[in-house]
Parts: sequence; C-alpha cells; structure tokens
Amino acid sequence: MLKSTKRIIIAATLSAGAVMANPAHAVAAAYTPESVCGAGFARVSDGSRPVKTSSGRVYGRVYLLYNRTTGYNCVTTIKSSFVGTGTYVSAWLETKAPRKSAKDAKSYRYYAGPVKLYAKDSCVAYWGVIKPNGHDPQAATGGRNTWGNCG
Repeated sequence: MLKSTKRIIIAATLSAGAVMANPAHAVAAAYTPESVCGAGFARVSDGSRPVKTSSGRVYGRVYLLYNRTTGYNCVTTIKSSFVGTGTYVSAWLETKAPRKSAKDAKSYRYYAGPVKLYAKDSCVAYWGVIKPNGHDPQAATGGRNTWGNCG
C-alpha cells in the first residue's frame, strides 16, 4: 500500500511539473484573434494564414477579422514559436479604396496587433512577420498581399 501511494504522489508531482514546465505556452494559448481584436470581431473567409519561413517552418499565424457593426477590419499575428520570448512580430493591414495602411511592429512575447482600419465597401490585404532573435535568423512571413474580403 505504501509503495502504491508513493507511486501516485510521484506521478502527480511529475504531471504537475510537466504542466508548469512551460507556462508561456499556456499563456499564449489564452490569446485568440477574437480576444486580441475585441468584441464584435469575427474571422473572415480566408482570414487565417500561416506565418512560415521559406523552408516551411511555421512560427505562428496571421488573422484577419471583421466587425459587421462598425465596418472595421482587424489583423493580429499570433506566435506559436518563441512564445514568451521577445522577438520581432508585425501585423499589417491595407485598404484598397481609399488607400490606407496600418502596422504594428516591434518586439513582442505573444502577438502583434490589433491593427484596425475602417474597410466597409473596400477590399483589404493583410500580412504578418515573425523574426526570431539570433539563433535562427530566417524570418517567417505570411498573409495575403492581394485584394480580397471586399465589402
């Protein structure tokens, strides 16, 4: 009985350690495009693209959302690699007519954005970049640089 109890305690301790080993990933999982952009924003069709290197490594995703009530679009780039570490992250949004653009870019631990522009009756393009510090100089990019989601 004593050996059995010890095994349970050791297993519980190891499990708790595994959960606590990387709290940054637990924090990052709490960020969704909807929580970053705010109330009323919903993902649009073709509104999620991987942010990846030329060799195919995915460092995160860039998201495009729209608020039907206000007519605003929102873009955020959320990291899935290097989470909790400050690395260069950007989120960029551009409207076709009238031509406007907005960008958020600097060192972030979890995500860049929200970047919002009024885009009712206009097409938009969006883009994201994640560039790790030092150990892997290859930048990851993704998004859509052609016009879409018009209206």
